[in-house]
Amino acid sequence: MALIDPAEQINELTGTLNSIKDVLDLDALRKQIEELEDQAAAPDLWNDQERAQKVTSKLSYLQGEVTRIESLGRRLDDLGVLYELAAAEDDEDTREEADRELEALRSEIGALEVRTLLSGEYDAREAVVTIQSQAGGVDAADWAQMLQRMYLRWAERRGYPTEVYETSYAEEAGIKSTTFTVKAPYAYGTLRGEHGTHRLVRISPFDNQGRRQTSFAGVDVVPVVETTDHIDINEDDLRVDVYRSSGPGGQGVNTTDSAVRLTHLPTGIVVSCQNERSQLQNKATAMAVLQAKLLERKRQEEAAALNEIRGESTTSWGTQIRNYVLHPYQIVKDLRTGAEAGNPGSVLDGDLDEFIEAEIRWLRRQESGADA
Repeated sequence: MALIDPAEQINELTGTLNSIKDVLDLDALRKQIEELEDQAAAPDLWNDQERAQKVTSKLSYLQGEVTRIESLGRRLDDLGVLYELAAAEDDEDTREEADRELEALRSEIGALEVRTLLSGEYDAREAVVTIQSQAGGVDAADWAQMLQRMYLRWAERRGYPTEVYETSYAEEAGIKSTTFTVKAPYAYGTLRGEHGTHRLVRISPFDNQGRRQTSFAGVDVVPVVETTDHIDINEDDLRVDVYRSSGPGGQGVNTTDSAVRLTHLPTGIVVSCQNERSQLQNKATAMAVLQAKLLERKRQEEAAALNEIRGESTTSWGTQIRNYVLHPYQIVKDLRTGAEAGNPGSVLDGDLDEFIEAEIRWLRRQESGADA
């Protein structure tokens, strides 16, 4: 039996849900949905595939948000009836069912509340994610590939489309680096707290003596650039290299030098793209990723300048943010929020929501403190 009066808890959750509705402005969301439905019904929509995908993706996301909120409201109403029924019939099984539903609603409404915290300048955008192996040799390359799978599985679980732009495979196993996009509204705001160094401790599958190995991989998350952004890149500041796309084991993806690597000489930022057949298309995609990275660099420089004026130290994005320990015990622990899980296998299969929600709250507290 619940320790606190269930009716009080239901009233509290109803109040939280109503606050969420006010912040998200359901009427405005419904109006956006109507406008997007009109755009999606236009016969010439798919003449511009990129725009069409953005329209349909945003429409699907907003419809899901409204449906989710309305469903939570109905479930709260039904839950009150379920508790009344359990009390009237003194039915312990029904009461336990109601307690389970109450706990599920508390978790789901708490997760939805996190969505209201995504109010940063770029939070509503799609995300570009880059993963690079760091210290640890072949184990680090394998670890980078494990992280790539973890994020792609997380996106798949949520129904978010992804596109891998480039993957540079290591010689023995794993990958040196990869870049991909998560094509969903608020993907950047949701994932930006994943930016930093991730550390893996395990018995190395590549060590004949079965010794424990520590490996590191860096995760970089930036917002997708939009047409309203002013990021000018001088062609003289670019070095363009073309090469042949290849897969694991040296298998050719195609037989032409269509893959493109761009080096931005003033900053040293390097981006690549090899997923398109055309060199021109790969260059355009790589340029978009470079612009996204320069936009994020600009945002960080502006934040650092403000912090310097305030006399505050800036946060280093290169620092270690999370440990994944598979031996001698099993735990995943975030070093900033304290969030942890005792089942690394589930986390590595994309069960990241607990960590992501905790870091969104943590980032909001950090930023609120800076703004105070």
